[in-house]
Amino acid sequence: MHLRSLGAALTVTGSAHLLHMGGERVLIDCGLFQGEGALEARNREDFGFDPRDLAAVMLTHAHLDHVGRLPLLVRRGYRGPVYCTPPTAALAETVLLDAARLQVEASRQEVRRARREGGEPGGEGPLYDEDDVHRALALLRPTLHFGQSVQIGPLRVTPQRAGHILGSAYLLIEAGGERLIMTGDLGHRGGGLQPDFAPPPPADAVVIETTYAGHLHRPRAATLAEFAGALRQSVRAGGKILIPSFAIERTQVILHTLRGLMESGEVPRVPVFLDSPMAARATGVYFRFGDELTPPLREAITRGEDPFRPSTLHVVLTGDESRRLNRYDGPAIILAGNGMMTGGRVQHHLRHHLWKPGTSLVVVSYQPPGTLGGRLVAGAPTVPLLGEEVPVRARLHTLGGFSAHADRADLLAFLGTTGTPRVWLVHGEPHVMEAFVPVLAGHGLTGNLMPDGKEVDLLATTFPGGRPPGVNTGGGAVREGVGE
Repeated sequence: MHLRSLGAALTVTGSAHLLHMGGERVLIDCGLFQGEGALEARNREDFGFDPRDLAAVMLTHAHLDHVGRLPLLVRRGYRGPVYCTPPTAALAETVLLDAARLQVEASRQEVRRARREGGEPGGEGPLYDEDDVHRALALLRPTLHFGQSVQIGPLRVTPQRAGHILGSAYLLIEAGGERLIMTGDLGHRGGGLQPDFAPPPPADAVVIETTYAGHLHRPRAATLAEFAGALRQSVRAGGKILIPSFAIERTQVILHTLRGLMESGEVPRVPVFLDSPMAARATGVYFRFGDELTPPLREAITRGEDPFRPSTLHVVLTGDESRRLNRYDGPAIILAGNGMMTGGRVQHHLRHHLWKPGTSLVVVSYQPPGTLGGRLVAGAPTVPLLGEEVPVRARLHTLGGFSAHADRADLLAFLGTTGTPRVWLVHGEPHVMEAFVPVLAGHGLTGNLMPDGKEVDLLATTFPGGRPPGVNTGGGAVREGVGE
């Protein structure tokens, strides 16, 4: 049972784990590195293995940082099956086609900019295009169903509900009498549109995400009260209320919450603009797989209701419509992608409104350090936006209770039914993971940080204090108030 993490080791993005078990090599997730500089540059690096040697790829869910390099894997030679749940397959199509379009358009903009400046177009071009995406989608095998085992060569794989986003699964992988659990991303109990994660069985090893291993999310009721208060204050200020939001899960949660707050009278019925065609398409997938949602949502959809539509909702589809929003007078709520503010239409709205004291920026998603969102959350007085240095005069509200990630209590509850496995920590900030190791020890579990790019024996390898040699975790405390 050997694993080499080629993404999401010592960082929170780019999940990709090469598993050698039962004599087979399979890749679990193939995500895009999201961020800036050196982190983003990792997307163009060699995978570190020949894609043609893989027996299979298995996807835990459809977030870009778990599926975003799949077309690149296919471009570089992979032709085998890609196993996932049916909702993951449907969402992956939306996510990957959008990613390809954005990359192609960004490349074209670079060419146009170079020509305007009288130089020769440079750059490496997009990572992949829509043709690569369609070739990758053709390999999807949406045959994973919660609680039903499938045989992939010598591996027996049982997906179970992870409760993170629609279709998200953790994987129980068995071979030769040994059991491994790969969590992907786990959801916060009682905090989303999905039922909570299913309690896992005993295992020999668990590879677990740790995005919020150092944090306890605010109670849901307190988060809703804070959200309603921030919206009321912002409406009184008369400006725009900008909510950068991920197209999958977070947008649907916010729309459902706004609908409830407006119907109850806790928030005025101001216009709500969903400025994200991708989020609009993803919401259609939520309806298609409504039986996967919590009972109240399932029942609402069965009655013919739209639980994701506030009465004042307007869906913005074209770029011209999006630009016209910046001339709209009066208070309005604008949900736009992307959630990390690293691109998308939200950047145009930020450029037009961040400098206005009447604007409110409501942050409901995880903001990695060093990104635009991370700098805003850290209190930067100015930020670079689309070639301009924009002063930050808007009110900033950060709400962590909407997180779709498990917090420390959730992670410990998940591990509580797994017996005494070796626990390997991925998808987290290094100092958070290192601080989680003694917490695990207090619960009788041995924890180690997964090294980046180096193969480990999941049952035999161990590091002093859980820290791989040569790794500097940096210290510090996990930031509160933001979450993917």
